[in-house]
Amino acid sequence: MSAYPHPRPTSSRPAGATAAAALAALALTACAGDSDSGTTEHQQTYAQHPVDEDVEMDLAGAGLTEVAQALEEGEVSSEALVEAYTERIEGLDQSGPALNSVRMLNSDAEEEAEALDAEREDGELRGPLHGVPVLIKDNIDVGGLPTTAGSTALADSVPEEDAALVEALRESGAIVLGKTNLSEFAYFMTSDAPAGYSSLGGQTLNPYDVTESPSGSSSGSGVAASAGLAAATVGTETSGSILLPAESNSVVGHKPTVGLISQEGMLPVSTTQDTAGPMARSVEDAAVLSAAMTDPGAEVDPEELAEAVDGASLEGVRLGYLPSQHEPDEEEQNGEPSGVAAYEESLEVLEEQGAELVEVDPLGATEADDILLDEFGRDLDEYLAQLPDDAPMGSLEEIIAYNEENSDAALKFGQGLLEEAAGIDLDDPADSAAYEEDLESGLEQSRSAIDDTLEEDDLDAIVSDGSTVGIGARATYPTVSVPSGYMDPGEHPTALMFLGTEWSDAELLGYAHAFEQAADVWQSPAEVNPSLFRCTMAAVDSLPGDCP
Repeated sequence: MSAYPHPRPTSSRPAGATAAAALAALALTACAGDSDSGTTEHQQTYAQHPVDEDVEMDLAGAGLTEVAQALEEGEVSSEALVEAYTERIEGLDQSGPALNSVRMLNSDAEEEAEALDAEREDGELRGPLHGVPVLIKDNIDVGGLPTTAGSTALADSVPEEDAALVEALRESGAIVLGKTNLSEFAYFMTSDAPAGYSSLGGQTLNPYDVTESPSGSSSGSGVAASAGLAAATVGTETSGSILLPAESNSVVGHKPTVGLISQEGMLPVSTTQDTAGPMARSVEDAAVLSAAMTDPGAEVDPEELAEAVDGASLEGVRLGYLPSQHEPDEEEQNGEPSGVAAYEESLEVLEEQGAELVEVDPLGATEADDILLDEFGRDLDEYLAQLPDDAPMGSLEEIIAYNEENSDAALKFGQGLLEEAAGIDLDDPADSAAYEEDLESGLEQSRSAIDDTLEEDDLDAIVSDGSTVGIGARATYPTVSVPSGYMDPGEHPTALMFLGTEWSDAELLGYAHAFEQAADVWQSPAEVNPSLFRCTMAAVDSLPGDCP
């Protein structure tokens, strides 16, 4: 396991910056380009413009597989990619639109890239991700870089070793470009904070519409993937934190079967429901990244995942579909696409590709109480206990006390969930018995709701426009979210989600890929929201000289 001891924060803005403050800042920074830039035939935004002369590909639309192919064919070097992505982060994430999705860069990334380029020249390839830059959510350990969960209390909490999934990525050749911002403690600090906010990292903005939520706790990973700030990103999910930001930021999200990817070295919410997973430009990218991270003890062969998109087809596949979670609204009555219309169009694509659709009743929810509060304090304390002796925090109680003592920086929205979790004592026989009952019955009821529906109607999977997120998480079953279109006004992203039974990850990725290829709807944030990206940094030389 490697250590990378020189973290470089990517922003000097106050940690408490809010979306409103960032919006105000846009008025001052959005057109900071060179007024002498002139014009060119192709008027592109900075987001579409290659920022490094050694990287000719359009990083705004290039995903992991395109980047890996360019490396293999010698069209680009890993070192040039690291430089180009770093420029994009500086130009789009920390200035210009100021998306604020990347919390920290790995200052050793360029050196790692040079070493991997040298290995490639010598014919030594580590794996399918050799030299590919990726970003990791900041609740996953990267040896030598802080794992903060967005908390000022953990700003200097530095693990010695990589998380198991990061080690696996390195073995496959990936370069850790840096860490992404997140909703603090994976959205488990308070119910009152906006999604994408952390006291250490500030507010992440949705590049498709900065007035809309970037959603979920993996908001930084979703935004960074959609804006092309790395070839792909890694997020985590307990209940919706990969799938919802994937939808909101129009990227593919694979929430795996819990156990497919190791939890070792992840700052937890719930060891029962937590999982890491890829957030990427395409289903193929997600499949490759999931395969690289797959735990050796999982009941799915990584090759099945990597090859899931090969020859993928929906012909004869039986899919149950749930009613839309959206209600018909005034927009739909005015002839503009709403969530319902977008979902119906997705179902039509499935049928056109040969899928057999069967309408099914809502899956409902388990009657058992939620277990996340029960597990959070116990699991967090276990994670903190294995950190080096000089780690700043050793328990949830210490974090709560730190936040109270530093409330101006740490408690803009409070810490209600931390305090609730601290009040639960699983050593108490009554609390422990209640927890065990909720754990067992919650798993049984949620899994039965899914498996019984699949069996009764002889279904291969269940599709929805998001209504299956909660029950799939409680069941610990896999889901793949795929961009399905954009709603007017503002063209907000929509998604189609494929839910399956335990260990059906490869099958779901195949169905999702076949849908993705047929629908062919993806647009970059710069296409949907061009004004946000119009005037940024030196690459404004591709614009018609209309920026002051």
